[in-house]
Parts: sequence; structure tokens; C-alpha cells
Amino acid sequence: MGRKRVSARRPTTSKHRDVSSPGRQPSPAAPWQALGHDLDAEAVAQMEAACSLPVAVAGALLPDAHVGYGLPIGGVLAVRGAVIPYGVGMDIACRMRLSVFDCSPEAVERRSEQLAAILLENTRFGVGARMDPPLEHPVMDRDWTVSPVTRRLKDLAWQQLGTSGAGNHFVEWGVVEVAEAFGPLVPGRYLGLLSHSGSRGVGGEVARFYSAVARRLHPDLPGHLGQLAWLDLASAEGQEYWQAMELMGHYSAANHALIHQRIAARLGVEACFVVENHHNFAWREEFDGEELVVHRKGATPAARGVFGVIPGTMIHPAFVVEGLGSRRTLDSASHGAGRKFGRKDALRRFSRRQLEDLVRGAGVILLGGDVDEIPLAYKDIHEVMTLQEGIVRPRALFTPRIVRMA
Repeated sequence: MGRKRVSARRPTTSKHRDVSSPGRQPSPAAPWQALGHDLDAEAVAQMEAACSLPVAVAGALLPDAHVGYGLPIGGVLAVRGAVIPYGVGMDIACRMRLSVFDCSPEAVERRSEQLAAILLENTRFGVGARMDPPLEHPVMDRDWTVSPVTRRLKDLAWQQLGTSGAGNHFVEWGVVEVAEAFGPLVPGRYLGLLSHSGSRGVGGEVARFYSAVARRLHPDLPGHLGQLAWLDLASAEGQEYWQAMELMGHYSAANHALIHQRIAARLGVEACFVVENHHNFAWREEFDGEELVVHRKGATPAARGVFGVIPGTMIHPAFVVEGLGSRRTLDSASHGAGRKFGRKDALRRFSRRQLEDLVRGAGVILLGGDVDEIPLAYKDIHEVMTLQEGIVRPRALFTPRIVRMA
């Protein structure tokens, strides 16, 4: 059975709907809005809870929203003078990266076996995935003593450098279609390499450790708010977490850079255009003349002129987008299509045969992957993008052809 879902309430004059619920929130609750309708009821409740925090200033719930730890996935929360570890998320600095190569995308059909072999040889996936020997990158020369967690786990981080996680993480070849020139790209079709992964085991440990610290510092928070415990940025604990979070951002970016470098070198090509972005992170940003900390839990930065990637599924397109700077969503967009069914629910509902039939019918080669990632478990990416008109402008389309997952 799927989660209970609720329709957004109190429609505005646009497609966006204000789902704030004063009757269920304390009087000083921060205002928030959501995009779309028929939203996950648990995600709505989590957003309401987040906006009831005394540090909350404003929030937004994006059309890919579903329940998560603390802040819902697809949730954006601006707070004053604090950071919420579970507002950032478990996979700190989970990231998208697209490399576009100025060569014919027909290679994914004519040379599919070679491209598939390159993915298998140059990627590692899963909880225990490591590189042997470890790869070299300047990120390991940074200060890993910024927190007790990063100090203790530096060796593990080095071993996992250049690898990808499990679940919905992937590296895939595909076709990039550009209809209107932007950056160095002119209209046409290109070969593309798209990846999705984050800060591996060390990022998860940073999240767990500092969420526990935050909860100890706020013992009076009621149970349903416990996962939203915050750290004062002026405190030693807040500064430690912030530095560890930023280190995880550099580490996640290094993981993607190494994956793309190794694969491109193996094929003998160089990228002519790269776009990348975090979606589990917190940023210091100015709104109405005040600096706030904006948490984007499963949300893509979309300030005016900022480029990002919003993926669909293993058979549906990803969108390269340019942010339009919407205050309604605190300069944010969705980080994907969003799940209709949780992982356990998807495993009950669908079969391996269904997954294989879907992938084969779409002309996609799937290397790995499990039934919980079946495209039927996700929302329609085209509907999700339609709901974000005025939030982002699509600039290119990436269609997956050879997909590598855990």
C-alpha cells in the first residue's frame, strides 16, 4: 500500500498552492508554500513541523516531495543563525554531474558493448565499495581534522574516493539534446555522461553524529521534532558541523570528478561542457537584506542564472535547467521526479520481470539496479517539470541509454 496523500489546500491564482495550515501550527510558524497537488501527507506534516521551529523563517515543498528523516525530501527550509543536520540529510552533498562531449551520440548504439564495459571497469557501487589502490585527488590534502568524525574516517574516505553509493545512485551514458544555444553548446545532439552520488560512508556518519549532538542540546523538543534539532552556528558544535559539511561538499565533487575523468580518458574524449550541483546541503544566502541558512534536502539550487540537473528515471530524461530565481521556492527546484512508492512498497508491488520489460522497451541497457528503482515507483518527470514553470527554464535534455547502478 502507498502512503496517504493529501491535496494541497487554499489555491493561489497560479498552479502553485499555499499549503500552510495555521490551524495545525503554532502562531509564530514560518510561512511556507508547496508546488503541485496530491502531496505525500507525511511530507506535508514534516514540512509543517519544520516551519514550527523557533529558528525557522520560511519554507517550500517541491513537487518531488516525499517523507524523509526530519525535513522531507524535496523540502527547503530557511532558518536564522542555525543549521539542522537532518535538514541537510544523511548523504551530505549528494550531487549531480553531467559531462557533455562534442561527439556523435550514436556511439551509445554503435559501440554500446564498449561503453558498457567502460562503465563496469571504471565504477564501483554500494555500501562497501572501495578503490584498490585508492585514487589521488587534492581533496585528501584538505584539513580532515575539522571534526572528530572526519578525522577518524579520513582513511575510509580515501578508500571510497571515486566510488558511488547504492539505491538511486548511478552513472550512465546518454544522448544530450540542445534545442537552443547556451554556453558553448549549439543546437544538436551530443554524447553525455551523467552521474548521481554523494559523500559515501563518511557523509552519513557526519549526519548521524551531529544530529545526535543537536538532540542532546535540545532535550525539550517533542518527539516529532527530535530529528529537526538544530545547532547554533555561533557554537563550537555548529561550527564543527558546518566545516565538516563543507568538506563533504568538496569530497562529493571530487568523487564525481574522478569518475568522469577516468571514464572520459578511457574513451579518449574531453568534455566540452560540464554542469553539476549539490542537493543535500545548506547555504548562507541573503533574503530581504538578511543572511539566512537555506537547507535544500533533495532540492536543486535554482537562483537566477544558476544551472543544474534534474533527473527522471533510468528510462526517462534528465533536464539541464537554468534557475529563474523564484522567491516562492527560496531559489530552489526539485532534485528529481520523486518517488510515488517507497523502496519496500516498490519491492512488494513490482517484479524483476516488469523492470526488465520496461528497460528493454525503452531501449536502455541496465547494468545492475534493483526492483526498488523501477521507473513505475517514480512520479512523471514531465508533470514535475510542468509544475516548475517559472522556477527553472529547461535548456537541454539528457536521455539515458546505458545505465550503471548498484
